[in-house]
Amino acid sequence: MNMPRLALAVAATVVLAGCASVPPSSPSTAMATRFESVRVSEHRGSDDLLTAGLGLAGLRAMTPPVFADATAPTPAELRRRAVWANWRGIADLAPGGGYGELYGSVTAVPGREFHGLARVPGATQPHRVAVQVPDAFDQTARCIVVAPASGSRGVLGGIAVAAAWALPKGCAVAYTDKGAGTDYFDLDAGLGVRVDGTVGTPADGLAFVPEPATGSGIAVKHAHSGDNPEADWGRHVKQAAEFALQSLGDAFPDAAPFAFDNTTVIAVGISNGGGAVLRAAEEDGSDWLDAVVAGAPNITVAGARPLYDYTTEAALLMPCALPVLGIPPLPTAAAHCAALADAGLVDGGTLESRQRSAYDTLRASGWTDEALRAGSISVGFDLWRAVAVTYASAYGRHGVGGHPCGYSFSVLAADGTPRPAADAERAAWFSDASGIPPGAGVGIVGPAVDPAAPLAGLQCLRALWTGQGADADRVRAGVEAVRAGLPRAGLPVTVVHGLDDGLIPSAFSSAPYVAAARAAGRDNVHHWQVRNVQHFDAFLGLPAYGAHYLPLLPYVYEALDRTWAHLRHGDPMPADAVITTTPRGAGNALEATHLAMPR
Repeated sequence: MNMPRLALAVAATVVLAGCASVPPSSPSTAMATRFESVRVSEHRGSDDLLTAGLGLAGLRAMTPPVFADATAPTPAELRRRAVWANWRGIADLAPGGGYGELYGSVTAVPGREFHGLARVPGATQPHRVAVQVPDAFDQTARCIVVAPASGSRGVLGGIAVAAAWALPKGCAVAYTDKGAGTDYFDLDAGLGVRVDGTVGTPADGLAFVPEPATGSGIAVKHAHSGDNPEADWGRHVKQAAEFALQSLGDAFPDAAPFAFDNTTVIAVGISNGGGAVLRAAEEDGSDWLDAVVAGAPNITVAGARPLYDYTTEAALLMPCALPVLGIPPLPTAAAHCAALADAGLVDGGTLESRQRSAYDTLRASGWTDEALRAGSISVGFDLWRAVAVTYASAYGRHGVGGHPCGYSFSVLAADGTPRPAADAERAAWFSDASGIPPGAGVGIVGPAVDPAAPLAGLQCLRALWTGQGADADRVRAGVEAVRAGLPRAGLPVTVVHGLDDGLIPSAFSSAPYVAAARAAGRDNVHHWQVRNVQHFDAFLGLPAYGAHYLPLLPYVYEALDRTWAHLRHGDPMPADAVITTTPRGAGNALEATHLAMPR
């Protein structure tokens, strides 16, 4: 759909049926998604849509907003804390980092928020959808910005990406957790997360109930839904947009109907959210979408290395390889290199030769020095293993207790052994978790370690990609199901990626995606490649990272500005650019000259 369609007659109506689902009562609603457990809340005065009343100072606070009762927080308290956590998980809010001063907005935006559940055809579990409707929504130039969560975050995981740009412009913002999120289920207690974020039993109506819902430990939706949520990312994004149309009709009944024919829809996301909006852009059925901006997208096209492949490789080899680049090794690095040599995965009889062998293998498989340097933080946080464990379960559609390498999740005691969750821990999962353990008190429980084969768990995860057998076939089939197609011809798409990205290297994701699109004649796909930008803006508060790296979000916002000018005024879309930036250095505040924003 293009801006001229705003003058067209409305072809279909999406109706909000109270707080239940949308009945197929007429041809215009027969194909509409059914939304369940719909909740509406108002956010004005000391609360608002964008920062939950926290403002920049509250978002910068090092400790989260407190619960009056740690064991039984209210839905409002959980929302405020989730807003705090999701802002801090995505944006660099540190003083001197530029947010709210050089770029971005935290100005209070009053309005209403709609939450519900949707389900894609054939899915075992629902996904969360949410819509923020500002009181100043522009009814004369109707716009929706759809922001799927980055990573496996909760439903508001894209708030820093989209809301800061869209809400002040009078656009509604639609969200989805993409079938992952923070709806953990305590198998020991039989308790999970209701739609309002509070803890309840399956009889209360939960956002995720695993199958089976028995056993010990914690079931995580991304890993244990029995679905492969990544395969449905594009559908998740469209359903979030449909929920926005429905919510707008409820918010402004005198201005209804709201439909794709009379509303501009832009999809924006970073990381997994960036991959999701590119999946929504595929030519089969994306005529509802007007433009896409994808930052650091986790996207895989035919012939490119998928996330599971390079993640499991990094988990094995990167801890040994990094000292070649002058990065201080972890205390376990020498033993790790020795175990790699014993397993025949690196060559050499000395530590230095083994390090060089691991490094050479990574470089030969496409890793750049820049990606390896930035990837070191994922080694330090054990993120490679965390991603591999969760995605192996999701790609293979394994339920609780079915992980092919014997991994599970649990709250852990001080000695690392599993223990039951406390009430206060369980109560904070909805607001505090990132969707992939470890975090929010939930850790990874690995298989028993054989001293003679200390890397057996990581090798098992790797073999699910490189090896043979039914389990490997299931994982590879799941990966094949997430490979992206081409964007719709003529759809404006801007891909923004840091050339120092160490979690989702551009060489494995955005670069082959853009190349495939161009080869197929998709000339409206534009590519900004930004030097000195890695994957995690939130880590720029660390002095060493902030000195060397620059944030990605300013470029995503700029791409949105340029896209908006194109849709509203016919301005040309941005040209491709390799953007040469200047790191701010230690102790310096970010300035516009550091960013070298293309004009």
